[in-house]
This record gives sequence, structure tokens and C-alpha cells, in this order.
Amino acid sequence: MWKRCTAACATALLAATAFADGPALDALLPSLRQGGYVIVLRHGATDARSEDVYPLDYDDPAKQRQLSDQGREAARQVGRALDVLGIPIGQVFTSRLNRAVETGRLVAGKDVIRTEELNDSAMGSAGAMAGSAVAPNARFATALRRLVASAPVLRTNTLIVTHKTNIQDAFGKPFADIKEGESLLFRPGTPMPVARVQASDWIALAPSNPR
Repeated sequence: MWKRCTAACATALLAATAFADGPALDALLPSLRQGGYVIVLRHGATDARSEDVYPLDYDDPAKQRQLSDQGREAARQVGRALDVLGIPIGQVFTSRLNRAVETGRLVAGKDVIRTEELNDSAMGSAGAMAGSAVAPNARFATALRRLVASAPVLRTNTLIVTHKTNIQDAFGKPFADIKEGESLLFRPGTPMPVARVQASDWIALAPSNPR
């Protein structure tokens, strides 16, 4: 018990202090333009009037919680900002839920790689649990950490669009407050993010920092 507590406390402390001396977003631009980062993005803002209907039908967005009009527009603006800032996006991984798929497409301007284990782990995806004794939260957290640890395609940054529960499970309780549309930036080989970036941060930075 003490070892588990010590590990958990150390992780929380690392996450809480990761940004205290971290570089501001504009200071990261030169290296982001060279590629090699992994951007973990919580899907965009959603419409509270829509709900997930179980069992989930991935082919029917009308039976899932969907992006709001504001969420779609913010995702488009983030995509434009990344383009203006000269930040290249390579592979795009998303959960199979439409709100994540749509966010990824709007931000990156390309098709995405839909991944079961990026689904909201709080849903207990039947597909992810089939034939496995491992709890879905643990499996999904491991899958997300593995993707973050994978090197992006040369001179690009990888974009991963997933859900709040997955991010908290993978990187600790300090990230339980991650907002819709907020992203975490990871350097290659670093287990914790070097920056937290709101959608508005990308958008605000773009006009003054053209490529």
C-alpha cells in the first residue's frame, strides 16, 4: 500500500510541477515546426442536449453526444491556427466516437485513424474488454501512454484525440480538470506533458506568429 501511495504521490507531484517552469507556447513554436511532438487533445466542446445511446452505434452520430456548433468552429479555428503557425500534423489517431473523429478531421484537415482503445474508458467498451481480464481503464490508459511514447512520422507532430477519463487515467488526477478542446504537448520520450494549451491559446497566437 505504501509503495502504491508513494508512486501515486510522485506522479501527482510531477504532473503538478510539470508546468511551473515549462516553456510558454510561443517559445515552443520553433521546435513544434520541426515536428517530433505528440499532441493529446480532448475532443471539442459538445452539445449537452445530445447523449450517447447504448449499445453504441459508431455509424450513427445521431445516437452519440456530438460537438456543438461552437465546438466545431473552435476546432476549425485551431486547425487554421496550426496551419498559420506552420505546425505540421502527421498521423491523427482518434477514438471511434464521432465527437473525437470530427474534432480530429476539423483540426487536422485529413482523415483519421479510429482506435477502439481511445474510446471513453468510462463507457467500458465491450470491444476493448472482450477476451481480456484487464479493466478497460487500465488497458486504455496503457494504450494512450504507448501512443504518446511512439515517435511521430519524420518532421511531423502526431495528433491524438481522446476523452477526459482516458487522459486522467493515463497521466494522473491533476489532469482530471482538462477542458473540452484543451491539449497536452509531449516531447519525444517524456512521460509527462511539457505544456497545457487551450484552444483559445492556439487561436490567439496565430495572427502574430505566421510561419
